[in-house]
Parts: sequence; C-alpha cells; structure tokens
Amino acid sequence: MNYEEFLKSKCAIAQEMGFEVQASDLSPILFRHQPDVVRWAIKRGRAAIFASFGLGKTMIQLELMRLILKRHGGRMLIIVPLGVRQEFKRDGEAMGLSLTFIRATEEVGGDGIYLTNYESVRDGKLDVNLFTAVSLDEASVLRSYGSKTYQEFLPLFSEVRYRFVATATPSPNRYKELIHYAGFLGVMDTGQALTRFFQRDSTQANNLTLYPHMEQEFWTWLHSWALFLQKPSDLGYSDEGYALPPLKVHYHELPVENLSGGMDRDGQAYLIRDAAMGLKDAAKEKRDSVQARIDKMMEIIQADPKSHYILWHDLESERHAIKAALPTSAEVYGSLDIDIREQQVIDFSDGKIQYLATKPRLSGSGCNFQRHCHKAIFLGIGYKFNDFIQAIHRIHRFLQEQPCEIHLIYMETEREILAELQRKWTDDTTLRDTMGEVIREHGLSVTGLVDALHRTMGVTRQEVRGERFTAIHNDSVEECRAMPDNSIDLIHTSIPFGNHYEYTESYRDFGYNDDHQRFFEQMDFLTPNLLRILRPGRVAAIHVKDRIRFGNVTGYGMPSVEPFHSDCIVHYRKHGFIYMGMITVVTDVVRENNQTYRLGWSEQCKDGTKMGVGSPEYILLFRKLPTDTTRAYADVPVTKTKAEYTRAKWQIDAHAFWRSSGNRFLTAADFERFGPDDLAALFTQRSLEAVYDHAEHVAVGDRLGEQNRLPATFMSIAPGSHHPDVWHDVNRMLTFNSEQSKRNLEQHVCPLQFDIVDRIITRYTNLGDIVFDPFGGLMTVPCRAIKLGRYGIGSELNPDYFKDGVRYCQITEAQALAPTLFDLMDLETQVEPTEAR
Repeated sequence: MNYEEFLKSKCAIAQEMGFEVQASDLSPILFRHQPDVVRWAIKRGRAAIFASFGLGKTMIQLELMRLILKRHGGRMLIIVPLGVRQEFKRDGEAMGLSLTFIRATEEVGGDGIYLTNYESVRDGKLDVNLFTAVSLDEASVLRSYGSKTYQEFLPLFSEVRYRFVATATPSPNRYKELIHYAGFLGVMDTGQALTRFFQRDSTQANNLTLYPHMEQEFWTWLHSWALFLQKPSDLGYSDEGYALPPLKVHYHELPVENLSGGMDRDGQAYLIRDAAMGLKDAAKEKRDSVQARIDKMMEIIQADPKSHYILWHDLESERHAIKAALPTSAEVYGSLDIDIREQQVIDFSDGKIQYLATKPRLSGSGCNFQRHCHKAIFLGIGYKFNDFIQAIHRIHRFLQEQPCEIHLIYMETEREILAELQRKWTDDTTLRDTMGEVIREHGLSVTGLVDALHRTMGVTRQEVRGERFTAIHNDSVEECRAMPDNSIDLIHTSIPFGNHYEYTESYRDFGYNDDHQRFFEQMDFLTPNLLRILRPGRVAAIHVKDRIRFGNVTGYGMPSVEPFHSDCIVHYRKHGFIYMGMITVVTDVVRENNQTYRLGWSEQCKDGTKMGVGSPEYILLFRKLPTDTTRAYADVPVTKTKAEYTRAKWQIDAHAFWRSSGNRFLTAADFERFGPDDLAALFTQRSLEAVYDHAEHVAVGDRLGEQNRLPATFMSIAPGSHHPDVWHDVNRMLTFNSEQSKRNLEQHVCPLQFDIVDRIITRYTNLGDIVFDPFGGLMTVPCRAIKLGRYGIGSELNPDYFKDGVRYCQITEAQALAPTLFDLMDLETQVEPTEAR
C-alpha cells in the first residue's frame, strides 16, 4: 500500500453486516414508514433506531428479530426496562409472535424470541452471548444505573452477531453517549470515536467539545449507522395521524421561608437560601418542601377532578405523601413485586386507574399512557434530563388525541436547576433538527456518504523563507521525501501522541487514525525519510508522553497507561535509529489528576492497588550512525570549548547525580508563613539544597493540610530533581499558547515548552546548524533555533498554525537580527570622517 492508498483507507463508514429483505417478506402489520426502517436496519446488521415517541420502535424491533430468526434460526433477545414487557407482548400478539420472558440463563430454551430486563444482564444472571441477535430497547435508561454500569454494560455483547439499539432519546444532552452506542454496535471503538471527533479540554476530564471542522463529518458518520427519525415525512411519507398534539408546560414556583436559610459547615447561619444548589442541597430542599408541593398538587387535581394524571416523583417520602393526600392513587415503586408493578402500569394505560404515582426511572421509558391520559404532574425537578423528557413523552407522543399538559412544581431556590433543564431541552431539540436535515438530504441510503465524508486529501504547499528560517505548509511525509540526504543537523519535534488528538480536517493528519496501530503505519512513511535527511552521527530528539486509557475504553474498570514512549522506541529502532536514552520531564501530579481523575486521593484511600503514578513527558534521544563507526564521532561533530563547558559542569553531567550540600531540610514551621505560589518555588529550591528527608516532607504537607493551605489544584511541595536527565523546572506556561490566548487565536493542543527546546538545541548543535521540526505547530522549534543562532525549518499541515507560526518566526528573526547599540558604535568607528560628514 502506497501513501495515497493509505490516506484513502481512513474514510469512516459503518460497514454493512446484515442482509437484504424484500418488501414482500415483511409483516403486513407494519405501517407506513416502518417497513423502510426495518429493511435499512436489517441490511446494516448493527444499527441504532433513534425514532421519536410513538413511531413504532416496539414493532420494528420485533420484526427485526422475526426476520433474523427466519433466516438463521437461533435465539433472539430484546432487553427492555422494567414495566415495559407488556407493551412488547401486546404488539407481539398483534404480529402473531410468541415471546418468552426470562430472567436467568437457566431459563433459556430453544430457538425463539426472548424478553428480559436490563437488571438481569447487569447483575450477570443472563449470558447474552447465547443469542444470535440482541436489541436494546430504550437503552438510555442505562444512565439511571450509574456511569460505571453504563460503561461496563455495552462491551458484554462483543460476540453477538446482530445488534440493535432503539430509543427516542439517544443523547438528550451529551453527544458522548452516541459514541457509547457506536461501541456497543461495533461500529467504532469508543476511545477511537472520542479522539476522532471531539476536542479534549486539557484542564478538565470529560469536558469534550465537537471539533468545529468535524461537525459535518460527525453527523454524516452517525447517519451511516444511526437513524434519527422525527416523523414519517422525514422519509417522504404523510404525517397524517402522527402530528404531535400541543404541549403546554405550567411552571409552578413555590416560595420558601428565606429566614430559614440554613447554616454553613462552620455553623454560620445564612440570611437567605442559596439558589445555586448542588445535588446534596437539592435533595434536602425536596425533603424540606414535600408538604408545600403536595398541597400544590392537590390544588391542581381538585381543579380538574375528571382527568387522569400520572404523578411523577423522585423520593420515597414524596410517594408516601402522595398516597396520604390521594388515597385512590395507585403506586409503582422499586420493592413492589414485578408482576404487581406491571399490572398497575397496564391498568393505568388502559384507563382503569385514574392516578398513578411512580418515578421516571421506573416508568419513564417504554410505557405508553397516551390512550387515556394526557396530563402529568412533576412533584419536583431534577438534574436528569433524560428521565424528565422520557417521562413527558409517555403521554406526549404520536397517536395522542388530546392536548397535553405538564405541571412542573418547584421551589424558588430551584431556579438554577430549572434553567439547566431548559438548556438541555434546547440542546436536545437542536440535535434532532440537525439529524432530521441529514436524513432529508441522504434518505436511508449510504450511497454517496463516502463523498460526503471526504475530507481534504490534497494540500497546496506554501513556503515562507527568512534569513534564518524556512516555514512550510505541507504534509511532513511529502515534505521530507523532497529534502536532500544528510541535510539536517538536528531533528527536534513533538510528534502526535498516537491518535490522541486531531489537528486538522485533512486525511493527512497523523492524529486522524482509527487506532494506535494505524498511527504507526502512517509513521512508517515518515520515519525512514527522517533518518535519510539527518546528517550521519546527529541526533533526533523526540518529545512524547504516555497515553492514559480509561476504564470505559479498556473494559478494565480502571485507568491504565499505554506506554507510548516504549512503542516509539521500538518504532524508531525498527527504522534504523540508534536509541541513546531519554530525558524525563516531570509533571504536576495534582494538575494531572484534575484533568484525568485517575489518581484521586479518595480512591487511593479506598484501594491503593488502583493507583499508579503521574505521567511524565520524555525526550527520546536517537542517533543516526556516523559514516565511520570505529570511533563513532559524527561526520560533523558538535564541539564545545573547555572555557564554555567547564570541567565542573562535565563532572556533574557525567556523574548524573547532584550531591546534597548538607544543609538541613526546612521544617514545617519554616514553611507556614509562605503563600502557595511562593511555597511551591521555595520548597523545590530547598529540596535541592538540603538533605532530603521523606518523613519531614510529609510532615510539611500535613501541617499545611491542617491549615487548609495545601492547594487541591496544583502540587505546591514538589521535590526538585538532582538528576540532569530528570527535568523538574520546565516552565509549562512558557509556550506560544500564551501569545495565542492574548490574541484570541486557536491554541495548540500539545505545545512544546521553550525550556525543553533551548536545552536540546544547545546540547546537540553548533552555531549555524540546521534544526528541523516535521510537526512544526506554531513553529516553536524554528523560532528557538533562530534565537540561539541556528537555522530553523518547520513543516506544518494545519493552515492556521502555519500562518501564526510564520508570524512568530518573522518576529523572532527581526529581534535576532536587530542591531544593538554596541553594533551601531562599532559601525560608526568604521566610517571615514569625510563619509560621516
């Protein structure tokens, strides 16, 4: 495979893994749009059906199972929320299907269609790999079980041939959940999808935003495996009978007694209650205001005594209060026998019960109450938008014949929660509208999606030259191919950390690869050329960092470390570089934990075996063998005079260890008078000068912790390093990103610090040497080369980085070439007096 063929192979489209069926093979009971959806999903083999409320997801899933059973035999499984199996049995009977409900592996019999609840799979009672096909009905309910269960649940089905997801709320407020469905279906690994489409916040874990240049590709890729269907007209059919009725939301804000504002942790009383509450405070507010909200509920019901109402609540205390105020209401709760629970739901759905009190997480998904109920009361509000929107659509759905009314009761201190709920509702509407446009544009066909997903393949080479630099906008593979042999004195670069980040919308982007292996396949086209253009005996200094792999990606339930630096060593050695060792650049473990949540103090206390250590950065040192290997001097050595490189400096470097001066370690009392910022610098300095004492180090931290002066956002008492190849003093803020931030320009995802570059250039080049960075970014390496009297070359694919990098090179060159006062004085003495006059 040549380079162009490799680039074209990057296009991401979900592969078809099913089979085609003819219209005559479908059940005649399917209505209007449903046959098209079934034929599309069965051909995909693994597909998500994100169809709006009332569009017949139950029948669609049953028909998929019937068709697969007819073709392959075997066992089919549909996993449903509690209280929903009656809906499947009702539709199954209409389709002439026999369904068997099971809870454990021992109940599995011969071929057929089976139903089970999520709890049976979650608790390990049922082996899902006994089934040929599995469909998750309302899989969004998995969120109610907690993120750990949600993340561990989806990988269980890796051996199942046919997989489907059906829900009306695939991602009510977080696009990341769509990625989990892709992982379940086997369309794309979760970590791979997150890397490909989402930009990570380097300061906070899980804060992901869709790359602006990836939006169109993301939605089109989704369309290759997921069908977002809002109404039949999206597929060209009439919407008759599918027009949603009007929805009226009544907001009932109740006052609180502000004089009872509560107390803080130190016992200080609040004059008024705080409206910006967290989960703990919100729960307390609900408990304290139950009676006021019950009174409002009864006021609503008494003003409308003939209507049927579903009474949504979250707390058991609310359920008891509802029953006390409204004895005729039926209840659904977790400890209620499952058969009794389902009968209560059926009776309410059939209009035999006027009032049903239940929780959204118990009855908010899959139940159809629109036949006899069009009004609902929420006794309170919460942060879980999925539960809220699902509960609303138990009555506000297609085939509902009455206008729907929702009564939302909340306290005035819960306004912030209400505002967040409304924001998520807006985001959900935006998602649906966006995918509706994609469906109307492409229909159900994936033909042409490859063209729609076609990113930029070509790149128009640009070159800007100065007296001391050359900046190039190009693919580094193509650029290095054209460079002369043995023409570069130092290669110094920070390579992309595998497929961890993307930098451009081009297929040529090294970060745009399916996985770790594919990244190194692309590197295989670059690295041989790097070896070719490097002068014999010279050094390639490669900046890397190990990658953190989270439990939801690996399935381990805990983060692990992918030793990217080790893989790079293997890669460069494979292509002929000689490994010379590495420099370690220590990082702040506290800041790292704030970004990744993998080294938490609380988790360490719960189980220390889960804890690793902070992940430093490394400068890997490789050398190209010189022409003459008898003494191994470089063809053009890097030389130093003994005046500038003293015997003392050589001994310290050669010994690779700095001895202590013997001064005592500062005591905890010595550090108490310093603030966090001063403390951080002073502690590191003193740890280098004094004999290190681990016990005293801990004592200093403990004393500061007792005084609440130990920061939780950065490490203020980090020890200094005596070893010259372990750099503790790199200024992490000293990059071109500071300037980019000032100018409101795009910041580089992984900037290279000036300190690192200066040390490498000074150590491994002579004045006037040529320094090359194949991943130039903002051109940090060429700029520092200019400043240090070398010639810098940088190649960069991202056009914005290239443009900004050129500007930095030009500014740096102007500063380096600007004459000083002494230069002008020397010039003046060389001018003849007559010429001067």
